Amino acid sequence: MNATLERFGGVNLLPLAVAAVAFVLIGAPSSWVTLTVAGLAMGMMVFLMASGLSLVFGLMDVLNFGHSAFVSLGAFIAASVLAALGGWLGSPSVLMNVAALAAALGAAMLFGLLAGLFFEKVIIKPVYADHLRQILITMGALIVVEEAILAIWGGTPITVPRPAFLEGAWIIGDVSIEIYRAFAFALGLIVFGGLYWVLNRTRLGLLIRAGVENREMVEALGFRIDRLFVGVFMLGSALAALGGAMWAGYQTLITPALGAEMMIVVFIVVIIGGLGSIEGTLLGALMVGLVANYVGFLAPKLSLASNMILMMIILMWRPSGLRPAVK
Repeated sequence: MNATLERFGGVNLLPLAVAAVAFVLIGAPSSWVTLTVAGLAMGMMVFLMASGLSLVFGLMDVLNFGHSAFVSLGAFIAASVLAALGGWLGSPSVLMNVAALAAALGAAMLFGLLAGLFFEKVIIKPVYADHLRQILITMGALIVVEEAILAIWGGTPITVPRPAFLEGAWIIGDVSIEIYRAFAFALGLIVFGGLYWVLNRTRLGLLIRAGVENREMVEALGFRIDRLFVGVFMLGSALAALGGAMWAGYQTLITPALGAEMMIVVFIVVIIGGLGSIEGTLLGALMVGLVANYVGFLAPKLSLASNMILMMIILMWRPSGLRPAVK
């Protein structure tokens, strides 16, 4: 099976294969297109949340179970900014709509960067190379963040407004495509392209990958790998916050338990994709998004277990994940 897949494009074709099988099972083309678009959009938002964890987990060997805290913070900060700019959101001016959205996403990412710096210096740095303590202390940090969110925003679910230009759907024949989902997919592609370029086409990416392979050698050449890794951690936190902000607009109703709910999905995506691999994380996220939507339509009772079943199947076939950068 491995040889066959590699011959025809490798694991990159798995999302297409899943979509093709679903097309046969669903039967109705309009329903299939709607579910596929929804799955791709969901996958891209999960990719935003998971890409940072994949970098930190795979490249820095840090088991950050508090990663989803940045998802929650990003969601609530973006929701607060959007609520404060409610007049801009409802304006007929697309420019004002875009400005409000940019302010919300920018605020979420900026807070993610600063929180990531604090998190790495105060919580992660003392427990490098000790996975058990990493798990315990980062889980504790997640609980603290959830309680802080409860204290600041309260326990009542918060409604998240969307910019007017992202409301509604495009109707093409019998197919309905939500504008927000299309925007989420496009944003995810842009972020993936940027990450891929930085890691594979720049000197910075080369240093990061070299530091993972042989940290002592890179430091002997005069480079501060510890600073690079702090930057990687901050970037991962900012991406998680961005993903949380987008997910808040997708759900339109958020609670303080958002991060804990998404933590399992994010870890499943990272494991399916393979540690340290941006390409693998994208594949894993798309697979999770598509399978969740298809199974939810075809067999609703299995929808909650679909992610775990998918992970089991992938790991039985490829124990290191689809596109692992490290073992």
